[in-house]
Amino acid sequence: MPIFAARLARLLHVRLTGWRLPLAIALVVFLTSWLAMALLEPADSEIASPRNYWWYFVITAATVGYGDLFPVSTGGRIVGAYVVVGGIVTLTLLFTRLAEVISAGRSRRMRGETALDLSDHLVLLGYAPGRTERIVRELTAEGRSVVLGAWPEQAEHPMAAATPEVHFVRGDLTREDVLDRACVGRARTVVVDGRDDNETLAIAVAVNHANPGVHLVAALRDLGRREHLSYVNPDVQCVQWHMPYLLSEEAVDPGITQVYNDLMSSGGHGNTYSLIVPAGFPHRTVGDAQSWLGRTHAATLLAVRTEGALTVSPPWDSPIEQGATLYYVAGERIDARR
Repeated sequence: MPIFAARLARLLHVRLTGWRLPLAIALVVFLTSWLAMALLEPADSEIASPRNYWWYFVITAATVGYGDLFPVSTGGRIVGAYVVVGGIVTLTLLFTRLAEVISAGRSRRMRGETALDLSDHLVLLGYAPGRTERIVRELTAEGRSVVLGAWPEQAEHPMAAATPEVHFVRGDLTREDVLDRACVGRARTVVVDGRDDNETLAIAVAVNHANPGVHLVAALRDLGRREHLSYVNPDVQCVQWHMPYLLSEEAVDPGITQVYNDLMSSGGHGNTYSLIVPAGFPHRTVGDAQSWLGRTHAATLLAVRTEGALTVSPPWDSPIEQGATLYYVAGERIDARR
């Protein structure tokens, strides 16, 4: 049957590729079986009438066989068997083609060749084995949609098995079509983690062109290059490359890098200090100490260390014992005598 269809196609100069072959076989079987059924069945048989035969053909070819229409002559039954065989061949070819299409689609997704349809998501441009996995774990911790963009050297999705919810795009990360496939124009945040600072700058230029209003975060080995990135986007947030955890925090909570920079700078508005709780300290719980520090010294309690155990952001009802260490943020160090 496929051979007959192929020869007929060559005669008619038609190429039977893809979906055309099973459809051509179904058409050939339908026309030839209808003609044969009309010739072989008795004149009073309704099976070959135009209003009935299409239904008989579909039900018989699908091997369902309701029995509402059936041939009565020997020749008609042979034609029915021919329809069954033709239906099985057609369905086999259709399902084979469908499996090929599904497999090809999955293969394209694994190779990062398909265009995504996302919005208000995070895009991470650049892949470094081990490092990127740590960043992605932080970015997806709260169920966010993340698109990973990698250069063509990365043949397939590197995290498909471990992190299936992460989408993948592959190609030249400075090209508009690659950024379009990653839906950068509709992204909430784009993190640029290039292989060097020059590459990071080039990707940042392309991202700013694709989405000037996006929250742009860039990892730099030399923070002195921050000035160059500010020419591209004055609101870009630059993070030291060796602090990947801060990169993911800035991506999730915009502006937190500025908070860290202020806390770590001696000239900032708030610095971190510590004090040891003296004897007779009247504020015996974290809540009481927090209120006293805030009202009296405009300070904020961050953590408490007791007998070697550090508790960051402790519950307000936690007790504070003599000798415990309090870590706080304030404009200046609080004198122990105060």
